[in-house]
Amino acid sequence: MEWLFKLLIGLALGALAGWAAGKIMKSKGTLLRNIVLGIVGGALGGWLGGLIGIGGGWVMSIILAIAGACLIIFLWRLLFEKK
Repeated sequence: MEWLFKLLIGLALGALAGWAAGKIMKSKGTLLRNIVLGIVGGALGGWLGGLIGIGGGWVMSIILAIAGACLIIFLWRLLFEKK
């Protein structure tokens, strides 16, 4: 049952990161798209943070999730949005 709690917290954190990254990146996407990209970016940020040895604690997790979400939004723009 603990894994379910951790999963729900991770999804909520990713959604928060997606919303914040959408504001930071001035994304024109929908709130739902930003939340989904935030969940993916949060996972990416946590994974990259673990690789380089930073992490631990709620504050660092939030920072890494927002940074990962910003990276995902940036990559989304490069790949799918035309100028």
